[in-house]
Amino acid sequence: MSENIGMSSCCLSGTLHEGKPTGRIDNIGGLDTYIAEPKGGSKARSVIFISDIFGWQFPNTRLLADQYALAGFYTYLPDFHENDSLPISFLQNVEPPLPKRSSLSLTEKATNAATIPATLGPWLLRHRESVSRPLIDGFVNTVRMIPGTDTIGAVGFCWGGRYAILQAHGPDLATPGSVGGVDAAFAAHPSLVAVPDDFAPVSRPLSLALGTEDSLCDEGTRGKIVDVMGGEKGKKEVVVHEIRWYEGQVHGFALRSDWSCERDKEAMDQAARQGIEWMERFLKSEKA
Repeated sequence: MSENIGMSSCCLSGTLHEGKPTGRIDNIGGLDTYIAEPKGGSKARSVIFISDIFGWQFPNTRLLADQYALAGFYTYLPDFHENDSLPISFLQNVEPPLPKRSSLSLTEKATNAATIPATLGPWLLRHRESVSRPLIDGFVNTVRMIPGTDTIGAVGFCWGGRYAILQAHGPDLATPGSVGGVDAAFAAHPSLVAVPDDFAPVSRPLSLALGTEDSLCDEGTRGKIVDVMGGEKGKKEVVVHEIRWYEGQVHGFALRSDWSCERDKEAMDQAARQGIEWMERFLKSEKA
């Protein structure tokens, strides 16, 4: 039986980072897209970001896309939510940092608790898999056809982390005209994943970054994922993969950690390096 790991207030928590993204906006395959280009502009090694619920305009995500570009990847951050991402105000209003949370009154806590399902429920329905996956598959296919593109990686966070894992299933070669499927994937604190169903079909190199205090991925779930990716419980063959656990880190840490906390900032920096190093290892190109 497959176990679904859902979403919670953790998905709405975090810190907004300072800095000015340096990329540009374009329309790719009908979707508004933030593009961060590497020096020289080579598209040979392309990376597609699949954002969390705060979407393609979230500054933290754009700043991270810029880091991938500096590492030599042509990086796309599309608006897969089609102008319907959750507002950034939820970062502080719904799930504030721990120090602020401890000072909230019972009324304020109750209001926040009621806001979470009222916000997430309808949004998740509008962006369910039958709606979102065709958009993501189609975008991958569009990028495949862009001249100069050799290999493609998917990098996903939270809501988008699951879709990065699904892209690591690779293309459905048995189905004529099928779309989607990347050459390597990295997922940080994915939510809404089904274990083992989302992991058993993985056929491309997959790297996972998970926090030990992530309420959406507890120790039991960790064991199940390890079992599936290691060739047990329904997986036909073992695929190159890694699972890194970040001590003391909560859901969302790879994008929304508090930079004023040295431990949290270091974990975020390490997760960024993890994803970049994974793409450097598996996105090969004669032009790169």
